[in-house]
Amino acid sequence: MKMLLANAEAWPGFETTVDLLKQGGASIDAMVSGIAKVEREAKVRSVGYGGWPNMLGEMEFDAGVMDGTSRDVGAVGAVPATLPVSALAHEVMKHLPHVMLTGAGARRFATERGFAVDDVLHPDSKRVWWERLQKEMSPEQQAAFPDIALAPLSNTITDPERVRDTTVFLGRDLGDNIGVVTSTSGWAWKYPGRLGDSPIPGAGFYADSRYGAAACTHTGEMTMRCGTSRSIVLAMRLGYTLEDAIKLAVEELSELKTGFLAGVVIHAIDAKGNHQVVNYRCDEEIRYWYWDERMAAPELRVASTVKL
Repeated sequence: MKMLLANAEAWPGFETTVDLLKQGGASIDAMVSGIAKVEREAKVRSVGYGGWPNMLGEMEFDAGVMDGTSRDVGAVGAVPATLPVSALAHEVMKHLPHVMLTGAGARRFATERGFAVDDVLHPDSKRVWWERLQKEMSPEQQAAFPDIALAPLSNTITDPERVRDTTVFLGRDLGDNIGVVTSTSGWAWKYPGRLGDSPIPGAGFYADSRYGAAACTHTGEMTMRCGTSRSIVLAMRLGYTLEDAIKLAVEELSELKTGFLAGVVIHAIDAKGNHQVVNYRCDEEIRYWYWDERMAAPELRVASTVKL
């Protein structure tokens, strides 16, 4: 059964992917095409052009792609001046023996594959970034910026806009191939070079067409420590239902007692056509998009909330 699951911020490209799946398109190709529209939409403030810069006022993008049938993966991290970055991750998967490229190396590869050097810092993001940073710096620090210690500032203003979301697409095509695609600009005001879980296979995403797929948003520092997405798919391989697999993953997250702890949202599907989105510790209502071939149109639904 053809199906597609994505977070609420996927709205600019969700129907594009649905249309391609309806036409018989491959799951990964369809999702990369849809998520590219999200990455270029300035109104989506957690991904691509609409996202927020790091502590230095520079945009750094992360993305991942996984084919659940072959279990091939492509990922990129801290990529400058490149949109759509999910398409670049797909190019890594198709054309390199590597799984992941980061930073300047990823940008070099982007040039080789014909990606333009893009202006990726939205003017409003630049304005808000500097106004917020000024509030945390002394006049002496402002005069010396950026040649100052950044870590104390990072500890003070960690994600002041509370933008920790990631765009995630999980889908299955006509051939029952399951895949997942992720893209994010990462935390606002992050320390330069920070990678979250979005480009990390097994943490922010994982897919196996025999069992299902999972992808996480919000606090990647937690899901990297637990290998959350892989845990869910592995549990299904071991016979857990989708619901019980997610419950196991949430229990693992709840066992973390140190480090940066906040909310996590888990999106998951299984090979039987079931899906579930779970909100763990996020204060706000979490919504998501869902479609399958039995439905007349995609629906925006509310995630279930889990408290331990």
